[in-house]
Amino acid sequence: TWHKPVNKSVELAHFFMDWAGNKESDMSDIQRETMDYDVVIVGAGPSGLSAAIRLKQLNADLEVVVLEKGSEVGAHILSGAVLDPSALNTLIPEWKAKGAPLNTEVKEDNFYVFGEAGQIRLPNAIMPPLMNNHGNYIVSMGNVCRWLAEQAEELGVEIFPGMACSELLFHDDGAVKGVVAGEFGKTADGSPSEAYEPGMELNGKYVFLSEGVRGSLSKQVIAKYNLDADCDVPKFGLGMKEIWEVKPENHNQGEVTHSMGWPMGFKQSGGSFMYHLENNQVYVGFIIDLNYKNPHLFPYMEFQRFKHHPRIAKVLEGGKRVAYGARAVTKGGFQSMPQAAFPGGAMLGCSVGLVNLPRIKGNHNAMYSGMAAAEAAFAAISAGRFGDVLESYDAALCLGPVGKDLKVVRNVAPLAARFGPLGGLALGGFDMWFQSIFKFSLFGTVKHGKTDAQSTGKAADYAPIDYPKPDGKLSFDRLTNVSFAMTNHEESQPPHLQLTNPDLPILVNLPDYAEPAQRYCPAGVYEVVQEEGKEVRFVVNFQNCVHCKTCDIKDPSQNITWVTPQGGDGPNYPNM
Repeated sequence: TWHKPVNKSVELAHFFMDWAGNKESDMSDIQRETMDYDVVIVGAGPSGLSAAIRLKQLNADLEVVVLEKGSEVGAHILSGAVLDPSALNTLIPEWKAKGAPLNTEVKEDNFYVFGEAGQIRLPNAIMPPLMNNHGNYIVSMGNVCRWLAEQAEELGVEIFPGMACSELLFHDDGAVKGVVAGEFGKTADGSPSEAYEPGMELNGKYVFLSEGVRGSLSKQVIAKYNLDADCDVPKFGLGMKEIWEVKPENHNQGEVTHSMGWPMGFKQSGGSFMYHLENNQVYVGFIIDLNYKNPHLFPYMEFQRFKHHPRIAKVLEGGKRVAYGARAVTKGGFQSMPQAAFPGGAMLGCSVGLVNLPRIKGNHNAMYSGMAAAEAAFAAISAGRFGDVLESYDAALCLGPVGKDLKVVRNVAPLAARFGPLGGLALGGFDMWFQSIFKFSLFGTVKHGKTDAQSTGKAADYAPIDYPKPDGKLSFDRLTNVSFAMTNHEESQPPHLQLTNPDLPILVNLPDYAEPAQRYCPAGVYEVVQEEGKEVRFVVNFQNCVHCKTCDIKDPSQNITWVTPQGGDGPNYPNM
């Protein structure tokens, strides 16, 4: 039965506030309050909020709740970002009049191949038309999501930040029924403390997972329902970003610059971005594909070294860094999309992997996916259904604007992996042009091959890399920079970075791979510690974690699993 309280948002808010008087001492005998909704949405990113808005546009009486693990909406959002407004135009055509924070339209679009001391600019005329950024906007997606949340709440959507969803709930037939949200107060070993709060069960006719890249609940449903049986392996990059305030004479509002080449060279794929937004601020970032072979590679230090390139240093010199963050980026594309709908719900946005890699854009596709899922759920609920597979949603993803956007670029990533960045640039560019003109690819669909974890080579086969020491002006040590992510985790809770075998990092990863976790993590979470007279130890400083999920992806032994910490913990990005 699906009841609809007269003022459910007030009832739910009061329940959260009254938890302190409802402690449970025995984890095996937890009694949770239950609330029922039409649609439960996990994650207040662009896909989840777009789904919520579209549901209310279709039927104002639908009961919709959005649960966000960050301390506020936008706190865990990190993106480049140059936003293609096409999906927003569809969702909220009057967004300008409503004050959407799209303030800087792209006016200059550059692409460079960098060498150590210079660069070659590729003419815009040779770039495929889909790469053109004119008409797009330089934005903070955190602020865009905050604005979207306001639009959703005006329509009657209930949004609760600080509510991490730690567990899926299932019907007797195996379909997803709901989630457990807002569980607090476990001790490090998982037992309840005196301050334990059990959270509550929120059930929906459908549950949408919009967790972003490598979400913990999404991983569970992919495995449970074998959703990836008919797709290629997922592929990822690691994106790192800083916000700088620069001198006015170094600022060119509306300028977008992308590059490849130095310092990575032409054997490893990756690239950079620099976006000039308003208020003399610049976004500077670096993305490294996680299929790299050399386990000595240190992605964070590659990013810091990149900022010393003359073209970048000229802009940043005399400025100050005001924020830092990192997150994994999906790059598998069309052939790596798993089935998105499952019994009782659907995955949205980066949970499916909808980033257009050469464009470095996925927010518009995330929003399209949310709208498509909302329309599928609305049709099902209107027909009296619940808990089934929304097959029309998968069809809409593949045949609609998302599929059209991703299909034409599907070979760019695997061609770069096979032929290197320069070969991939040439062949991928040709393929995009050819498909734009003739609507098919001479290459067909190129396979990705190995996972990013499997791509990691043995340490003995590769030379260590000597990185210059950060100068404290343009480049910074990792822990100092992490402080600019304002990340925080309550230390007495169970670590949200779980080791399947605690001995494996020292027994296998250290001798075979020089334990790459101490380098691939952009937040300094993992350390190999050797104290005098004691054995070598693997230390997990989970308090530093910025929720990028790189460890869950790149660990060569697949020994690390990222799960949600208690709600509100993690980074607190201001306007990433």
